[in-house]
Amino acid sequence: MPLADIAFRRPPSSLIALILGLPLLAACQTFQSTPEGDADPAIMPAPQAAPAAPVEEERIDPQSTGSTPIAPRQDGVVTVVGVGDIMIGTNFPDPSYLPVGLAPGVAPSAVLDADLLALIQGADLAVGNLEGSLYDGDGPHKQCGNPANCYVFRSPEYYGGILADIGFDLFGLANNHSGDFLDAGRAATRAALDRAGIGYAGLDQPGARTATVVLDDGIRVGFIAFAPNASTLPITDIPRAERLVADLAIGHDIVIVTFHGGGEGTTHTRVPRQTEIFLGENRGDVFAFSRRMVDAGADLVLGHGPHVPRAVEVYGDRLIAYSLGNFWTYGRFNIRGPNGLAPIVEVAMAPDGSLLSAQVHSAIQVDRGIPVYDPTHRAAAMVAELTALDFPEVPIRFSADGTLSGSGLAALP
Repeated sequence: MPLADIAFRRPPSSLIALILGLPLLAACQTFQSTPEGDADPAIMPAPQAAPAAPVEEERIDPQSTGSTPIAPRQDGVVTVVGVGDIMIGTNFPDPSYLPVGLAPGVAPSAVLDADLLALIQGADLAVGNLEGSLYDGDGPHKQCGNPANCYVFRSPEYYGGILADIGFDLFGLANNHSGDFLDAGRAATRAALDRAGIGYAGLDQPGARTATVVLDDGIRVGFIAFAPNASTLPITDIPRAERLVADLAIGHDIVIVTFHGGGEGTTHTRVPRQTEIFLGENRGDVFAFSRRMVDAGADLVLGHGPHVPRAVEVYGDRLIAYSLGNFWTYGRFNIRGPNGLAPIVEVAMAPDGSLLSAQVHSAIQVDRGIPVYDPTHRAAAMVAELTALDFPEVPIRFSADGTLSGSGLAALP
């Protein structure tokens, strides 16, 4: 079997673009937030299909590529930036939910502000969770009630190129919206990301469970994603997840795990250390899952799904972020209060994956859902407060700008 389902080689410097400081897309627009209703959850729960038939386990053969030992990075540091949920506009149920001006070939500096672009493009890898389909077709979609309140997300396929130009390298597709347009939508999304050169993981089908990025100096980074939803790698099957992560670790220097799990909304900002049942659905025990992924070989665990920030912890010299909230959720999401805060994790790791330093940056969504850098650091402050509440035993300190220090951070006191 191949070393991983998908392998991408990051272009040397073509994605590290010069920030020109052109006006933000939203600067000429004045919109009110469009909440989805009075409920806290940012999205209505998608109807759950019957569990998928068992899939033969894909084992990862570390010898299949004939890879040889690699030299360490010259600077000894691998940087990763992780963000939360991304859905940058949907033309379902109608095109009014697409942002004006987001056309093919648009300059990244006309889409996001210079501070966010510098952060995303300056990392070796930028990772997010892609909600919905990149699909230009009109095939069948999941069914729900009133079409005006039907949370089915379909973005134009050219959005893949925009996201690549902004600097994203890896997307988790394990979430409750990756199947909004069923198999045709999933296939089109994969094809759009393939064309854009963005790796993806988390669908429980051949070629989409894991991804590999090979950095310029040969460092191999494995990526895998989990969720409680049909047709995704299940967060609720921890033993299987452990096997997949352990196999991925054999052939990779660094392993990144993302998950979409936990309850939703402002009443679910805490990490309960038990299975979370939300609207009758098992959303996983994200605490047990995350720690066991580290034990199995994960070097970084990034969570999302609650649509609000949650705590972080350092466990076994590895960082776990339990929810990075909504990063860029345009038009159909509730972005009031904490739902609009977007923590962004920036980590520096040694070539073996051990944590050197970490910072929680802050963004906030404005207008109908466009992220901008927040110099008041509100998202980081919320993460710091929740970390003190949920993990008092973990000696992490936050500076005013979200920089972490304490035990487990080798480069900091």
